[in-house]
Amino acid sequence: MPIEPQLIAELLLLGVCAGFLAGLMGIGGGMMMVPFMSFILAAKGFPHDLTLKMAVATSLATICFTSLTSVIAHHRRGAVLWPVVLRLAPGILAGSIVGSQVAVALPGKFLSVLFAGFVAFAATQMLLDRKPKPHRTLPGTPGMLSMGGLIGLLSALVGAGGAFVSVPFMLWCNIKIHNAVATSAALGFPVALAGTLGYLWGGLELQQLPAGAVGYIYVPGLLVISAASMCTAPLGARTAHRMDIRPLKRAFAFLLYILAGYFLFR
Repeated sequence: MPIEPQLIAELLLLGVCAGFLAGLMGIGGGMMMVPFMSFILAAKGFPHDLTLKMAVATSLATICFTSLTSVIAHHRRGAVLWPVVLRLAPGILAGSIVGSQVAVALPGKFLSVLFAGFVAFAATQMLLDRKPKPHRTLPGTPGMLSMGGLIGLLSALVGAGGAFVSVPFMLWCNIKIHNAVATSAALGFPVALAGTLGYLWGGLELQQLPAGAVGYIYVPGLLVISAASMCTAPLGARTAHRMDIRPLKRAFAFLLYILAGYFLFR
């Protein structure tokens, strides 16, 4: 499936940045990947109503690969809280499947507004950086299942790895920032896998798909971005353990506000 050199270069750059951010902040890269993938697909002349859905689906598919390389790097440093992952994962799987089916059924314009709202919410969480009460801890099994379901649902709707909800939630429960980022990276895989399968299934009956698309997944984008992001995710994870990433989160928050404004304007 031949694609233009310029398109390959754009996808490579997007993958490099998304992978580094995935390792650095545990965000899976989706918050940045979806807007810029949407730009790329729109420039190729893809139908407007499919552009955002395909960007979300392709973002989730790439996170399947990015999250694995990122979590391996964090695991080697002993930062991933696997008991937390196991308690959240069942709810995440269920929520991701439901969220992908809801997104497929929504009109493209409504999904754009929804995405803008969630991006603005994520940016606000990064800026507020609220300190939890010292005695606050993780909830019991019902609470963890419910939170996992919410993380999966929202992540599948907006094509993110779930860190925009899971990291603030874990910090709120007095989990250290580096552990929260590492654990969020591990949670990105079940989020992305379930969401990807949902979008793949939901798009199989689409008629006259654009070239390179399988369901809602743009395969050239998946291949190029995944290859690039898997190379830079470990670098981002190593960087996260060497520095205070809070100032970077605040800077990234302002970029997210700009992206949210673009989707509302569009």
